[in-house]
Amino acid sequence: MFLFVGLGNPGAQYASNRHNIGFMAADVIHSRHHFSPWRKKFKGELSDGTLAGEKVLLLKPQTFMNESGRSVGEAQRFHDIPLTNIYVFYDELDLEPGKVRVRLGGGAAGHNGIRSISNHITPDFKRVRLGIGHPGDKRFVQPHVLGNFAKDDKDWLVKVLDTVADEAAMLAEGLDEKFQSKVAMIVNPPRPNGVRVE
Repeated sequence: MFLFVGLGNPGAQYASNRHNIGFMAADVIHSRHHFSPWRKKFKGELSDGTLAGEKVLLLKPQTFMNESGRSVGEAQRFHDIPLTNIYVFYDELDLEPGKVRVRLGGGAAGHNGIRSISNHITPDFKRVRLGIGHPGDKRFVQPHVLGNFAKDDKDWLVKVLDTVADEAAMLAEGLDEKFQSKVAMIVNPPRPNGVRVE
């Protein structure tokens, strides 16, 4: 069994925030792969479905970002899910908008949701880092993260979310690098001369 977690803050006022791109990814995976209706469990919204023949639980913690680990920890312990079968989708300041990277473990890099999960289940889970870009000055990080995506972001954002959802089965197969490469190829295809757009 796998646990896919999308991070965000509950409430309509946060729905379009950059900080909620994890929720957005979970929602697109949910609809694209016909997961069960959302239900309240483990201090979050929970759904289940199948990817690549594997059962996958999809979780959106409703504890607010800073307490995400309470929800994830409950789900992980109840189902005894191996840490390496947990994928957390979240916003990453240190990646350019549209970039997606997958890694196992590591630090929280200032992300309170990741810090909370690490505190509750240890840091040895997998992270699907969804780039939102950095505003360039630490003073502007909070308003950037908690601000809404701009209209100009719509094209790349929809493309990233659709591609992540389309290729999510690779994660359930343990093909993390292949998933990452496929998403990069589709979202940022190479130019005819082989030079990638950065």
